[in-house]
This record gives sequence, structure tokens and C-alpha cells, in this order.
Amino acid sequence: MESKQDYLTRLQVVIERLHDCGANHRETVSIHEVFQGRTVWKGEVEVFDLYAHDKAKVCYGWSHPKGKGERLVVVLQVSPVISPETAVKNWIMADSQFSGQK
Repeated sequence: MESKQDYLTRLQVVIERLHDCGANHRETVSIHEVFQGRTVWKGEVEVFDLYAHDKAKVCYGWSHPKGKGERLVVVLQVSPVISPETAVKNWIMADSQFSGQK
């Protein structure tokens, strides 16, 4: 089983490579997103401080099951994303829009 530190390192590497900047883990935030009385997402969001990025100072990341594997999701704190909660909400909206086109 993967350690929490290994997981954080994988997220950090994805953020740094994808956004061509540095990243340091700041904290873990538990999120429970409910829509019309039903849980649509529940999990932990990792918050990273960015350096040398021209548009954002923070990035949010988490793992999402995909088939038999996983998908690492990273979202920059750029309006309208202002918190871990809004990162998850915006990702849910974007993901549901694209999933209908597959």
C-alpha cells in the first residue's frame, strides 16, 4: 500500500510538470459535496502552495477512481476557484459535461 508521503509526492510531481512551477504541500482538507440531498463527491483535497507560477499561488489535487486505476486531478486556484470546495465543484461540473460526450 502506498504511503501518504508517496501519494503527496506523486501529486506534487504532476503539478510541477503540468504547470511548470514549484509546489509545496500545505494541508489536507476533507470535502463532502452534496447535491439535491445526495453525496456527489467525498474525499480529501491536498492543498499545495505554488512558486514561480505566473497566474496562481495555490493548487488543489486529489485522486479519483477511474476504472481499475486512478486519475490524479489538479486544479489551479484561479477564479472562480477560490478554495478546495470550489475546486471540487468546478471539477464536478466540467467532468460531467465531458463525460456525456464520450
